[in-house]
Amino acid sequence: MADSKREIERKYEATVDTRLPDLTRVAGVAAVDHRGVMELDAVYYDTEDQRLAADSLTLRRRTGGEDAGWHLKFPVATGIRDEIRAPLSDTLPPGLAALLRSRVRETELVPVVRLLSARDVHHLLDSHGALLAELSVDEVRAERLTGGSSTAAWTEIEVELADDGDPAFLDSVERRLRKAGVRPSASASKLARALAETAPKKQRSRKKGATPPPRTAGDHVMAYARDQITSIVALDPAVRRGLPDSVHQMRVATRRLRSAFRTYRKILDRTATDPLGDELKWLAAELGIDRDQEVLDERLRARIADLSRTLVLGPVGSRLRIWSVTHRSGSRRRTVGVLDGKRYLALLESLDTLLAAPPLLPAAARTPQDALPRAVLKDYARLATRVGHALELRPGHERDLALHDARKAAKRARYAGEAATPALGGAAKKFARRMKAVQTVLGDHQDSVVAREALRTLAAQAHAAGESAFTWGLLYGHEEATAAAREQELPAVWARASRPKLRAALEG
Repeated sequence: MADSKREIERKYEATVDTRLPDLTRVAGVAAVDHRGVMELDAVYYDTEDQRLAADSLTLRRRTGGEDAGWHLKFPVATGIRDEIRAPLSDTLPPGLAALLRSRVRETELVPVVRLLSARDVHHLLDSHGALLAELSVDEVRAERLTGGSSTAAWTEIEVELADDGDPAFLDSVERRLRKAGVRPSASASKLARALAETAPKKQRSRKKGATPPPRTAGDHVMAYARDQITSIVALDPAVRRGLPDSVHQMRVATRRLRSAFRTYRKILDRTATDPLGDELKWLAAELGIDRDQEVLDERLRARIADLSRTLVLGPVGSRLRIWSVTHRSGSRRRTVGVLDGKRYLALLESLDTLLAAPPLLPAAARTPQDALPRAVLKDYARLATRVGHALELRPGHERDLALHDARKAAKRARYAGEAATPALGGAAKKFARRMKAVQTVLGDHQDSVVAREALRTLAAQAHAAGESAFTWGLLYGHEEATAAAREQELPAVWARASRPKLRAALEG
């Protein structure tokens, strides 16, 4: 069984002659407990084209020390990583393999580097003997296992914060180390340094040129598409781990990408993007099964919490929990099953193909100022038609459906503006912000529609069980009032979003 640990650490350059300063002079440190030297042997794995290293992921099998086993590390921020651990075994544990699937796919993982480290460990303790941080002086020898057989050796100091420690403590330690002449390491990890220093000479001497900035309309659209595809791949492990908001963010990335394909169909060939759009729609729908229920649960719980206790009649909380569990049962298992399926992996491969050979049309060669506003304003016109149609209808089911269609159009217009912002600047950013305001009003209206359907069901279930349905009816009335308020609010929000000056600024 794998377990997770948030690792917050800093690395520093050292030599075999480096002497540690008196660390009891660091604020909060009462004692330094020298724990001795341990021998560590770690083999790092990656694909031959180093896909994991490209995304700053590390996978190793390590023996020696107190945490021997398989370790998979995901970057969170500078100096912060999530480490997923699994017991020592001869082969990669399935749980860790699943977390790598979006990047590795069917490609074999091979040993790329072996690191032998003599780790001299010191524990920094407070006045109660509690661990503040672990400082180690590591003498490292790296051996290349693929792409050559060169070696490298260095010494470094590593300071890792204790669990639940204050990251500011590391600042205090660093100030003391710097005063003693110790400087931060130029490498983010041992693996990064090993790969750099043991690379073949030709590879080391070949300078990687900077990615040229996007110039044409096609460049900008593909840069946006690349960002969304990167997000989908990167969020896959977070969804599998059940991290907060990960399903929502992955679903948003799929929708943004699909929206870009539809908005910029004069730039990207539809014969290539339409099939991908269909698959992205499928993926978003699968991800939405759990997310939509989660949003609804949160809304109903908040509504109940806002009620006076005297208005909550019967086992309202218990019935909501039972209803929620029934609807969400197995949903996460289903989501993970989708990510393990061949259809999803085939989609990822197709997206890679799109990036490698963009299906650009002649309009892609135009300047962004010429091609992008046209596409954005076409989405705006589509939204205007839907909003106008919805506002002409009388309140009721047909109007609810029309407002929901307008909501989807507002979301597409917003995404179109966001995609164009790097090229068109403030005008596109302001446009996207105004479209988001429209989307928010329409979104709350649609959430109210969905909530009322759920409340009707809950009321019927309560009545059938002999419970009072009063509270469910009361909440239904609150949701009706919310929907009416959003409908009244929409004309003013739409008027701000549809000002001619804003459209003129977007056209340049």
